[in-house]
Amino acid sequence: MVLPFRREAFGLIPTMATQDKAGASREAIEAHYDVGNEFYRLWLGPTLTYSCALWAEGDTLESAQERKLDFHARAAACRGARRILDIGCGWGSMLRRLVDVHAVQEVVGLTLSPAQRSSVVGMPDPRVSVLLESWRDHEATIPYDGIISIGALEHFVQPSFSSADRIRVYRSFFERCRVLLQPDGFLSLQASAYSRGGFTGGAIASIFPESDLPRLTELITAAEGVMEIVSLRNDREDYAKTCAAWLERLRKNRTQALSIVGETVYQRFDRFLESAIKGFRLEVFHLLRMTFKRFDPRP
Repeated sequence: MVLPFRREAFGLIPTMATQDKAGASREAIEAHYDVGNEFYRLWLGPTLTYSCALWAEGDTLESAQERKLDFHARAAACRGARRILDIGCGWGSMLRRLVDVHAVQEVVGLTLSPAQRSSVVGMPDPRVSVLLESWRDHEATIPYDGIISIGALEHFVQPSFSSADRIRVYRSFFERCRVLLQPDGFLSLQASAYSRGGFTGGAIASIFPESDLPRLTELITAAEGVMEIVSLRNDREDYAKTCAAWLERLRKNRTQALSIVGETVYQRFDRFLESAIKGFRLEVFHLLRMTFKRFDPRP
């Protein structure tokens, strides 16, 4: 799944945040997610849910995505909660599901993509707010009852980072979540991860600039003494199936996609999805769904 990546092709330059061992810059996030909402809608579907679904027999892509959203809502104990934070909220499908189905009183989403934020803001709901902000900078006057983060962790480190640097970044993330959570609050996390072999120098870098996948061992080490691991599952086959559904839709809508983004961008996404299917089926990658509880040692 190693795909060629040239930073200059995206017009990116190193930023101070990059030099300080931060993950993907705002420019890198925009290079991917701000390609155009209409392009993504062609193959993601109307809810623009851009992460691995949770499949059961007889599911459509849409029902499998709803199943995934509900899984994380349950894992983070969101039913009837006062406040929930969604780190990396995308186009807001989790936010809407939380208020419409799980009766959450207030949800806050974080994204670095102006296109994603404008999409959510364009459908105003007093229970939903979206901030153009990193998890590093987010402050909360009132702690959250739960936190959900789906498909964001892959943007927290860069391919050049050492394993020690990666662990430091992930530990900072877990520490930030602990500060933002109520005592005994839950974090539900979903992320792609390396399964075997060494770091590839950015297996996803051609499609996700300045981003790279974690290893399970790094996350476990980073969480120690900060967040308690409650549950863990690997659903790599679900991601292969999700990417296959996306690729089928992308190719079915090729003519319209070309009219929106052109041949170069279309081919980049086509190759990426095809490679991702192989990577998950061949056990090169995991799809981790992890539940953590704020670590509060008892006296």
